[in-house]
Amino acid sequence: MPATAMQPVASSRVTATLLPIMGVVFAAFLVLGVAMPVLPLHVHDGLGLGAFVVGLVAGSQFAASLVSRPWAGHFSDSRGAKRAVVVGLVAAAASGLLYLLSLDFTGAPLTSVAILLLGRGVLGAAESFIITAAVSWGLARVDAGNTGKVIAWVGSAMFAAFAIGAPVGSALYAAYGFAAIALATAAAPLAALLLVLPLSAVAPVQHARFSFAKVLGSVWVPGLGSALGSVGFGAVTTFVALLFANRGWANGWLAYTAYAVAFILARVFFSHLADAIGGAKVALVCALIEAAGQALIWLATRPEMALAGAALTGFGFSLIYPGFGVEAVRRVPAQSRGLAMGAYTAFLDLAQGLASPALGLIATGARLNVLFLASAVTVLCAALVAWWLLAHPFTVEGSPQ
Repeated sequence: MPATAMQPVASSRVTATLLPIMGVVFAAFLVLGVAMPVLPLHVHDGLGLGAFVVGLVAGSQFAASLVSRPWAGHFSDSRGAKRAVVVGLVAAAASGLLYLLSLDFTGAPLTSVAILLLGRGVLGAAESFIITAAVSWGLARVDAGNTGKVIAWVGSAMFAAFAIGAPVGSALYAAYGFAAIALATAAAPLAALLLVLPLSAVAPVQHARFSFAKVLGSVWVPGLGSALGSVGFGAVTTFVALLFANRGWANGWLAYTAYAVAFILARVFFSHLADAIGGAKVALVCALIEAAGQALIWLATRPEMALAGAALTGFGFSLIYPGFGVEAVRRVPAQSRGLAMGAYTAFLDLAQGLASPALGLIATGARLNVLFLASAVTVLCAALVAWWLLAHPFTVEGSPQ
């Protein structure tokens, strides 16, 4: 369907407008959900490699996302968000084929993990295109007073995929091995294409756009806050399954589900707060909640404590991202929203690309739970960034030069 110039919808129609886009994101991100609880186990137990390599494999996706964010933002702004989503879905399916290829070399673990790293890289670029374009697509279809809702609800679809994907992935891995994860990774994005094709595209705004450097300069402070706040997310998604296994606790996938359910509930009931009272205020409170969750996992002596910590982490991070995101989007004009979201999310990618291997090194040199203490301290720094934003209110700039 050709792109059309569409008027933003009123608040009362936001849900109906965003649901199809959320459906696409949900289907696309199932591929991440099914892999989250089993990828560390496949690398650590299946290939016999250490915690640092586990962190490297997990972080490589975020590194690839970081590199591709400017491209994804420019593509979405200039060629249209719908086309960018399609490109991302095709690339995500290709990553599943690389996962499958890596299984042909399990007898040579370094070769197998190298192919797996390539697949994670392709998936990272795919994720960059899908989520950047989906948020930009949503922002173009609703009024400016719902910026926080768009960022929160599209992200909720992503984490709903994580919540459902985690137990599905664990079951598939237990029954059929990593091959089933690879096949699911290839198939789910192709199914998502069926949801994309009927949707109306939105024509790009034909006005002068900020350069990437100017956008980066506008959003770097909230981007830094989001990056610091995301470290708890990375700690849970990469290492909590290993913590459960290390302690002899069953059903480590429950931690992913606890995280994702709390994340979704926070966004369902509180996603309006960033628009209503300001993104920095929301980010400040939620960074403190997330840090408390990480500290609880660090101190956990029973699986219930770790599950509660994962839930607090999910609840806190849930509103950190849209909170800082509202602060970022307000700093650029409408025609550069895709690039702004790309630049803003790049900080999260950078944090995950660096944090996962760094936390892996901490786990190698100390007890596994200590990495969650390091994560809690890092997340507290996000609260400091939010405090700084509150103390230095933003003044809207003029048009791009």
